[in-house]
Parts: sequence; structure tokens; C-alpha cells
Amino acid sequence: MLLDTGFNTALMHDAALRRRFHGDPIHRAILPGPGEPLEEALSHAGIEMSDVHAVGLSHLHLDHAGGLRHFTGVPVHCQRRELEYGLSPEAERHAIFRIDFDDPKHDWRLVDGDAEIAPGVTAVLTSGHTPGHQSFIVDLDDSVGGGGFVFAFDAADLTENLDREVSVGGRVDATPEESVEQIRRLKALAADRDYRLIPGHDPVVWPALTTELADRFGRTPAR
Repeated sequence: MLLDTGFNTALMHDAALRRRFHGDPIHRAILPGPGEPLEEALSHAGIEMSDVHAVGLSHLHLDHAGGLRHFTGVPVHCQRRELEYGLSPEAERHAIFRIDFDDPKHDWRLVDGDAEIAPGVTAVLTSGHTPGHQSFIVDLDDSVGGGGFVFAFDAADLTENLDREVSVGGRVDATPEESVEQIRRLKALAADRDYRLIPGHDPVVWPALTTELADRFGRTPAR
């Protein structure tokens, strides 16, 4: 199971599409190379694109759902309210683009609230960043040492959001207090299981975690 899929690079290679979907002068996505970043990242982990048999989406923002085009026909787990919002006229104002996910070939598996979506993977509804944002609890098998992680995704972008219980900056129809409530819930879930809580976009946490997991599972991390 792949959790989130990254950008739709087809909208970045074409100049007109890039202006249309990536025209924000402040937030500019930068491709690491000429290839498909998702395919390259999976390859470094010894995984082929065809090995992905299910996808869990935290939410439908362009940097999380854009690669969904590679996985038509496989189960896609998403909160029902997130997809409903994503198909609404106002979603595009919040960087949610139907072109990334509105395909009749997608096999949607929609849930309402917390749900185990695969053995050892539980989706946790953490609305606020978007109306149907979900985080994930991942239990690791005893054969690899057990334990697990709580992946906040964009319910908490940075370590600061967790340590200081600071609201995320980007929210859709949610107050800062509601965002902090979700952060506290995730912290409690992680503490109950003695799992590490991973913020979604922390530029220090993720490289270190990538190296750590590569060492643990005998993989070579992407550079």
C-alpha cells in the first residue's frame, strides 16, 4: 500500500499546464530530474509501480493526489467527505484539482471516520487542513521488529506543530483551535501505542527517517 502519491508531473512538464496549475509565484514545485519522481523513489526501495496494490490518500491537494493517475484500477482509500469536497466548485481555490483524481477508472474505497483500510494500516479522520483529511497509523510486523508510526501528514506539517501544538497554516473551513485538537488527538494515539508521530512536511525529519528506514529494511535511500 502506498500512502499518498505526490505531484502530477504531467501538469509540470507542459508549459501551458504548468502556468495553469502551478502558477503561484510563492509556491513553486521543483522536479528533481527528468524522470518520474514517484517511480524513481519506489525503485530505490526495490518496488515496481506495478507492485502497488492499493493507495491511501491523506487528502486531495495537488502534492498528495497528483500521482494517482498511475494507479487506475487499484483500490484507493479516501474519506467520503474529502472526495465530495474535491468534486465541489470551490475545491480548486484550495489547490485541489479534479484533473488529478476525477477518473471513472479509479476504484474508490470511501470511509466515514476512522477505519482499518489494510492489515496494520488504520486511517484516522483529522479534518481541518481539508474537510476530509486523514492521517495513518502503521503497525510494523514483528518479523521486522514490530512497533509502528503515526503519520500525521498535513494535520501537522512540522515538528513545531507537534511540540508547541501550533495550528497548521493551511485550513479549509476550520479554526486554529480545531487544528490543534487534531494534533492533540494524534499525539495521544502515538503515546498510547508508544509509536513515533511523524509530521507531514518537516525538512529535517523526513531525510533522517528515510535513512533510518533504509538501514532497517536494507534498502538504499534515494539521494
